[in-house]
Amino acid sequence: MKNSIGRQVPDYLEGYGAVRPFTGAFQTFPDMLRQAPTVKMRRPADRKIAKSLEDVFRDIPVRDGMTLSFHHHFRNGDGVVNMVLATAARLGIKGLTVALSSVFPVHAPLLEHVQNGVVTGLDTNYMSGPVADAVSRGVFSRPVIMRTHGGRARAIECGQLTIDVAFIAAPAADDYGNINGVAGPAACGSLGYAIPDAEYADFVVAVTDTLCEYPLSPVSIPQTRVDYVVKVDAIGDPKGIVSGSTKVTKDPVGLKIARTAAGVIKAAGLIKEGLSFQTGAGGASLATAHYIGQMMEQAGVTASFAMGGITSYMVDMLNRGLLRKITDVQGFDLEAVRSIGTNPNHIEVSAGTYANPFNSGCIVNKLDTVFLGATEIDTDFNVNVTTSSSGMIMGGSGGHSDAAAGAKLTLIVANLLRGRLPIVKDNVLTATTPGETVDVLVTERGVAIHPSRRDLWEKVTAAGLPVKDIHELKQEAEKIAGTPQAVKTGDRIVAVVEYRDGTVIDVVRQVAE
Repeated sequence: MKNSIGRQVPDYLEGYGAVRPFTGAFQTFPDMLRQAPTVKMRRPADRKIAKSLEDVFRDIPVRDGMTLSFHHHFRNGDGVVNMVLATAARLGIKGLTVALSSVFPVHAPLLEHVQNGVVTGLDTNYMSGPVADAVSRGVFSRPVIMRTHGGRARAIECGQLTIDVAFIAAPAADDYGNINGVAGPAACGSLGYAIPDAEYADFVVAVTDTLCEYPLSPVSIPQTRVDYVVKVDAIGDPKGIVSGSTKVTKDPVGLKIARTAAGVIKAAGLIKEGLSFQTGAGGASLATAHYIGQMMEQAGVTASFAMGGITSYMVDMLNRGLLRKITDVQGFDLEAVRSIGTNPNHIEVSAGTYANPFNSGCIVNKLDTVFLGATEIDTDFNVNVTTSSSGMIMGGSGGHSDAAAGAKLTLIVANLLRGRLPIVKDNVLTATTPGETVDVLVTERGVAIHPSRRDLWEKVTAAGLPVKDIHELKQEAEKIAGTPQAVKTGDRIVAVVEYRDGTVIDVVRQVAE
């Protein structure tokens, strides 16, 4: 069957179940209750400290077929996922599902556990590196589920993703299970993506390399939700948190795109007192924030808050008084980690508070603007940030779809050509974010505005910015680089791409070798 953006999806998929097709960004409404984790009690003399992960596995006990969850705040410096799966392998456990909020190259050992049957399922929001390559080639016997950051929180809270045991990499913990991410040598900052896991998992295990005196302060996840504390030598390398560009780009083309994007935001009337925005860690996105900061200084206004993966640039804006608050679900560099531990206006938030569409109001709903990247965008403004030009998985929504849905003005900032390939297509290979939630495409060769935003078209045109039809940009790119050949894929579905509401916006098919 076809969903509302014309993508072919099955009505039932073995290993996934019945498929609910995407029907629109705000067309699916909740019809369930929040799930509840197992109720427990502790007597005064009970201890939570376990001697080893093996002891925890036996005590719970962890059994074949369970779902184990992990967070990704250490990004490419994580050590806990590999440690826990190695324990499962030693104990002969099979058929596990790994619910890991994002997968990085450091998680390559997971593939050995897939081959030996320890792991048979994967549920994640983003993938890069060897695991993503292997998934693209069909290493799993059942489809991998790819969610948004808000969609994962929704799935956990609403019982779609049931977690048996959450293993939380805890930079600091006390002996009764209070944990935070701002103390200890492996401080990673906000633990926002681990909070839903801790709230709803049947069992919660804090894995730490720094035990502190009780009571720990501050507390990100409290003792009331932690069942075991395991001390290990090292939970990860904070240097691996810095992944991708976290500096303002110096590329002239990128700077041109960023200046234009800031100009669009100004033309829309959003450079005003109390502006709120989200930016990623890419160089062009940070450059856009840089130019917005200059415009704010010239206008004498202060932003109410900034959201997203937080970098030193956002911290600098906070310290300079250009921002009143930062709401932080994940730190992208070590300056962000330091800031959240010392500045009361740098606020830790959970993934659910950030972007879950099925609660009484998430933070993305309060965004004035967000500027995001794209691998591809089609003439209906649907965006792909999941697969590359070769069809390989190289990312995923993360918060892309969530922020695009919530913000009043969503901009895609991207070079018109990437690797000599046009980014504007008739149809993206994989739809990640629906075009109805995207307002503007900003490239070095012009600005395309969604046909539904005639109001914005008038303002941006009046500002003298180079507005073009998106079909015109596509033709310009193809005139320079030619029309790219369609990517060939097989029939087998290797991943299901869920929208934030749990409907299926697209599927990823196995790459043709």
